[in-house]
Amino acid sequence: MKALRGHWACAGRAVCPLFTIMVLSCSTEPALQHDVPQGRRPDGLLKYSLVFFIHGDGDYLYHDAFGKPRDADEVTVLKARSIAEGNLRTEVFIFHEKRKRHTLLFFPQRDGEFFYYRNGRLDVHERYWRDDHNTSFGYEAEMYRRFHTAEGQDVKKIVFFFGHEIPEFDGEDYNASYADKPFTVDTFAGCLREFQGAHRPFDLVVLSTCYNGTPYTISAIAPYARYIVASPDNLHLSYFTIPSFGQSDSAASDVTIDTWTKKFARDAFDTLAGTVHTAVSVAIYDAGIVQTYLRSIDTIYERSLSIMKEYPAASREHCDCASIPEFIQPDMNRGVEVYYKPPRFGRSKQVLNHSGWECWKITGLP
Repeated sequence: MKALRGHWACAGRAVCPLFTIMVLSCSTEPALQHDVPQGRRPDGLLKYSLVFFIHGDGDYLYHDAFGKPRDADEVTVLKARSIAEGNLRTEVFIFHEKRKRHTLLFFPQRDGEFFYYRNGRLDVHERYWRDDHNTSFGYEAEMYRRFHTAEGQDVKKIVFFFGHEIPEFDGEDYNASYADKPFTVDTFAGCLREFQGAHRPFDLVVLSTCYNGTPYTISAIAPYARYIVASPDNLHLSYFTIPSFGQSDSAASDVTIDTWTKKFARDAFDTLAGTVHTAVSVAIYDAGIVQTYLRSIDTIYERSLSIMKEYPAASREHCDCASIPEFIQPDMNRGVEVYYKPPRFGRSKQVLNHSGWECWKITGLP
């Protein structure tokens, strides 16, 4: 799938994050600390419960305005940690998935890193093996069930996923280190199901990825979220601005989740629209309301995916679902709020809006 060739830099997979080499006798790095104080911070003080999935097992290299090479996943980890440390009414789970590396070419390093913050303090920091469990997110789900306590109705539960486009099919090359373990939309939906368990759905799931505002993606995630924010188009650096949460200790933390979601999406759009010349699209999906449209085009979209699988990746191309007549239905725009800016150049610069739904088409065939 063309979209899998890199979507933070939206370029081919090439460079992994650099890691500090720790020379240990006949071993790898330690699991680090579990420091969970008892009875220090009552649950009632928490206003946010945040989960960050930061994928780094691929090409996330880009160059900043000064020409300095950066790894987008490492930058995002630092920003997530900064949010966790600066907010006293928040619990934060950060899972960083890295590429397999070895110390001195022989000793394998743990390829996952987990941080758990509560009330601004780092309680748990652990490195782990990503393939130690039967399911793709077995370790992550176990850590979430162990430490998650913020489950009150006034706590906003938000999941962020940063990475390449999550494929709807295939997915064998999503993880550079685990080509034998496909990662798809269904894999991620299964992860959300494990995390949710018997708890209420997440208030918001944010997909900071390219091209994941598709009917199949939204349908798969909708059972586990009240709202979903995604880009139906190409997303420059696959990067939504992470909010500061700087007001989480004030009355601003009491805004409703729909108000918070709209502000987040608008801020992400404004930041991108002011800095890039490519198309910018950010869409909010109300998981309940969009079900009517999703049911009406379910069979059509499933058929289109079956057709796509028969063609090589070079012949497949994303497009606005509104450009395909059979996807235009009366409820197409219900439950979807779209922020869109056309590119400054290219064949799409005259297209001034987007439906918020992304589909597939076959192109470039003789």
